[in-house]
Amino acid sequence: MWIGAAGNLRQIKDGATKFERSPEVSVKEFRSLAGGVTTWAPSVMPRRYSLEWEAMAPADVAHIDALARRISYTGPLVLLDPLAVNILSGRQSEGKGDFRQWEYSASEVTMYATGAAPSSVVANVTSVPTAGAAIGWKHPTWAGFPVPAGSVTWWPWSFGYSHAAKISGLDLKWYSAGGSWLSTTTQTDASRPMVATVPSGAAFVLPSLRITATGFYTLSRAALCLGDAAAYLTSVGSSLPLGEGCPGVSITGYRHAATPGDGTYRDIGLDLVEVTSATG
Repeated sequence: MWIGAAGNLRQIKDGATKFERSPEVSVKEFRSLAGGVTTWAPSVMPRRYSLEWEAMAPADVAHIDALARRISYTGPLVLLDPLAVNILSGRQSEGKGDFRQWEYSASEVTMYATGAAPSSVVANVTSVPTAGAAIGWKHPTWAGFPVPAGSVTWWPWSFGYSHAAKISGLDLKWYSAGGSWLSTTTQTDASRPMVATVPSGAAFVLPSLRITATGFYTLSRAALCLGDAAAYLTSVGSSLPLGEGCPGVSITGYRHAATPGDGTYRDIGLDLVEVTSATG
């Protein structure tokens, strides 16, 4: 698990003795006088995390203590869940929902949904520049998806399989913690997953592709994975794992106690919730 401010992630290698991540479903039930039941559900269902560690090492304790007490950072924190295979959001990984989840140039591409949510999203490519019309998968909070040191795997399967001849490249655009573009890694073969190493100084990545022909393209399954997942994604093909997302989080509860028998180590507990803002 990685946790921290953007650009200052720390990997907590000790396994948590408790790791819960439950979505706040908040479905409301209404019953009519005739006995019929209807339900209402919010459009956003934030997850709440509850984590506990026993005998945590001092350096890890110091890192989490500074985050919980907001000593040097108050904005939404990054929490990269080790259970998440695909860090795109759920509907985004399926090519559905709000078309604002994608980045594109309005002079080259028109994006729209095909019906009531959660409907499929279609890209109408109307103009193709020399390098191709770019479509990127956006993160709702940051310049891109947060990444630790290591490698990243990217594969928009529906494009890579169905329209490989119309794709000039799969791109991973790297950004600094401050949101400045650093560099872009490109793979011209769109029929297979792309694996790239996170460059020095990169805190975020924005995955994208470039289309070389005008026309209508239905967005479908896509996966952005931490680590080299190329063999796994190739084996599952169109059944890519559903996106778990990696939204910003805020610490809402913090428990800190000396480990019985050895005060050098600490028993730590954290409660977190997914947020869009964490000011104050």
